[in-house]
Amino acid sequence: MDLSKLNHANGARRDRKRIGRGQGSGWGLTAGRGEKGYGSRAGSKKRSWFEGGQMPLQRRLPKFGFTNLFRKEYQIVNVESLAKLSKTEVTIEVLYKNGLIKKQDRPVKILGNAELKKKFDIKVHAVSKSAREKIEKQGGSVTIL
Repeated sequence: MDLSKLNHANGARRDRKRIGRGQGSGWGLTAGRGEKGYGSRAGSKKRSWFEGGQMPLQRRLPKFGFTNLFRKEYQIVNVESLAKLSKTEVTIEVLYKNGLIKKQDRPVKILGNAELKKKFDIKVHAVSKSAREKIEKQGGSVTIL
């Protein structure tokens, strides 16, 4: 047995279809493209969104709504998850290292959905009113970046 002498099983491989090589091949003349029409011409491509001349889906659906290009999308951190932190000075780097936010380059907002037990000095992009009250009630401070 020699690896250099191995062959594919019979019928496992086919020769490629040689299109446009004469009538005897079975793929001569129109080369499998049919007689006339868009698909028979050179350069024709059937686009994935083309629906055969039917009114396309993107034109049939109603247009409504609005997308604000200037919207700020904050990464949200709740006050209760700050309790897990060992440090009292909370910055974006600290939140990132502890896995509370996924990206350092996006703005962070603190929300106050639970009670705080420790004092924190926080430096983030935004803080909700209830979170600010809870942080300051414990003697902490909030700095907006």
